[in-house]
Amino acid sequence: MADNNNPFAPRGPRDPRNPGDKNNKNNNSGSPLGPPLPNGNGDDNSKWWQRPWLWMALVCALLISVFFFVNQSDVQSIDTKDGFSLIKEGQAERVEITDNYQSVKLTLKKDFKKKLPKSQQQAFGPTEKNYGKKVQFYFSSAQAEELNKLVQKSKIKDGYNVNIQFSNPWMGILSSLLPILLLFGMMWWIMSRLGDGAGGGMLGPLGGNKNKRLQEADIPKTKFADVAGEEAAVTEVEEIKDFLKDPTKYRKLGARIPHGLLLYGPPGTGKTLIARAIAGEAGVPFYSMAGSDFEEVFVGLGASRVRELFEEAKKNAPAIIFIDEIDAMGRRRSSASANGSGAGEQTLNALLVEMDGFDKEDNIIIIAATNRPDVLDSALTRPGRFDRQVAVEAPDLKGREDILKVHAKGKPFAPGVDLHRVAVLTPGFTGADLANVLNEAALLTARENADLIDARAIDEAIDRVMSGPRRRSNGMALEELRNTAYHEGGHAMVAAALHHTDPVTKVTILPRGRALGYTAVMPTEDRFSQSRNQLLDQMAYAMGGRVAEEVVFHDPTTGASNDIEKATNIARRMVVEFGFSDKLGAIKWSDESNQGGLDSLQPRTYSEHTAQIIDDEVLKLVETAHDEAYEIVMNNRDVLDELVRQLLEKETLDANELAAIFAPLKKAPQREQWLSASNRVVSEIAPVAIPENLCSSVAVDATAGARDSSAERDASAETGETHVSETSAETAADTDATAHTASDTVEQNAEQNEAQGFDE
Repeated sequence: MADNNNPFAPRGPRDPRNPGDKNNKNNNSGSPLGPPLPNGNGDDNSKWWQRPWLWMALVCALLISVFFFVNQSDVQSIDTKDGFSLIKEGQAERVEITDNYQSVKLTLKKDFKKKLPKSQQQAFGPTEKNYGKKVQFYFSSAQAEELNKLVQKSKIKDGYNVNIQFSNPWMGILSSLLPILLLFGMMWWIMSRLGDGAGGGMLGPLGGNKNKRLQEADIPKTKFADVAGEEAAVTEVEEIKDFLKDPTKYRKLGARIPHGLLLYGPPGTGKTLIARAIAGEAGVPFYSMAGSDFEEVFVGLGASRVRELFEEAKKNAPAIIFIDEIDAMGRRRSSASANGSGAGEQTLNALLVEMDGFDKEDNIIIIAATNRPDVLDSALTRPGRFDRQVAVEAPDLKGREDILKVHAKGKPFAPGVDLHRVAVLTPGFTGADLANVLNEAALLTARENADLIDARAIDEAIDRVMSGPRRRSNGMALEELRNTAYHEGGHAMVAAALHHTDPVTKVTILPRGRALGYTAVMPTEDRFSQSRNQLLDQMAYAMGGRVAEEVVFHDPTTGASNDIEKATNIARRMVVEFGFSDKLGAIKWSDESNQGGLDSLQPRTYSEHTAQIIDDEVLKLVETAHDEAYEIVMNNRDVLDELVRQLLEKETLDANELAAIFAPLKKAPQREQWLSASNRVVSEIAPVAIPENLCSSVAVDATAGARDSSAERDASAETGETHVSETSAETAADTDATAHTASDTVEQNAEQNEAQGFDE
């Protein structure tokens, strides 16, 4: 129901689609823009006999039928020679000559039959053709005099007649226009389907039904309270809500609210949810389109849709326009298309013009989301268009726990389930991943006909999300199973022997997805940067599986291909991005801005000599990691063998079992201090100590978190169910895990994106 007391309701004349307009008989919705579409393809709920394409097909069929019916004749044509012979032999009872068509129709005394040529005869078929008593033939101008004499000399029972036949002009017009009508009808139908597919009218943006193009034009019910795990991003966008509700507070101070808000971050981090929450809190119409919806096969349609969308939003201001995946239409323009003649260029230019043309009193804010902010055109992201850019990153430990509470709502849990523990075991998981974990756990519980979701089901669900479902096939040969155990044991043991790795929490040789096994190296806390030693350790334990195969079997397999790829990628980034090279120093040699698109074809900015040095440095780092792993395996062969024995017996080992096995492990020696240059002096001054007040505040937060988690566990134990409130969440597993597979293309990490140690 419309709220007439709303201070930011649209001013001016009534919109015919406004639900408060009594003259609008077609509007049955409380939405400011009328009833929403029942589906996304633009179809309405009309009956099948009301579809325009059906009536168009019936009209075309009727025209074709009339055309063929009028032109149909029961008189068959014969050769001119045969026609003259029939008249000469006196077989014709009636002769009608149409002079202007130079045709002769004969009514014969008996059926005219003619023997078929051998080429037209079929086996066991007729040898002659019966043309019937009425036939016709055509003559040329040179034969007209001969025909006239022949008719006059022959004895024709009913005589003959010479006439001039006038054709029906309407049939001529119809026969000429019918192909054109059919072609136009087909184009009309195709355009209607294109328009409907994009949410448009019969001719898409060329038609008058603009509002169908909007996927959403209602006021969302989502609030900021529904967004969990992204408190920092929510804090940044709360000003948008306040401005839409009370813009005078900002205008009195001369402040200008951002025209555009760009939300960027990994997939699934809640960018769309935050945009809907802004609209829900402000209580204004919310228009949502994907960037790809502006692109069509016809040049100019995208630009037309942009203008149409902004026009509709201005009619219902204040409003929010949300464009998801804006990189589909706002990608950086390249020199190859500098003239701006392409459809994508026109669409982007239209968007730039509309965002520049905002009136200060329009109260329209555009929110966009993208996973690739680096590819957006600089004209789009400059101040005045997208003034504010908000990062929506993967949730931290507390955020993951809050997200788990939301998705745990309505699910019955066993008393021993601890959502804080689940959050610890899922570093780097997004809200979508966490929701999937709890959903998989519920499905596994239902599969076993149990009533409560226990910790075992959640652990299995985490493994399924990270590495895929467990393969039930038992067809792996025992030798290959042992090889897998040594491979994964090599990863785990090398990681445990190094000084800058995270704890090894799990090793398994159970096949999951395409992996024959994996080793999970879980961080104990959220990490936002990586040190040089941490990267070197990652390279070393990535090579641990290959080294174990070399030491034990002297015949490595292709299963280490993914490990080699991972180590090589780390080494190359250390050299060209992070400045961790002894020879090249702290210089960035890669250009991330030219990744993808036509600009990636630009030549590199360094010489062949520098490229050779880069390759040498990468090779040196990988070989050093290989040697470190080799020394660890050689010095701890007894520990590796014991680890493999227990893996073959138990198939999966957890953190406690691994700690017992690694108790006698000989640690690798500490690396020398690295200064990036040999002529620099090592500083002996220790770093500044962390202030006690910071340590105490962290301790207080940790204690409060533990107390809240304990209270929740007690409540869960009493009721057998966890009651929480709702959220969204997003990104991928941060568990640094390696997987051993049967070929070089199927080895994968248990962590999906390997965020740990790759991105700073």
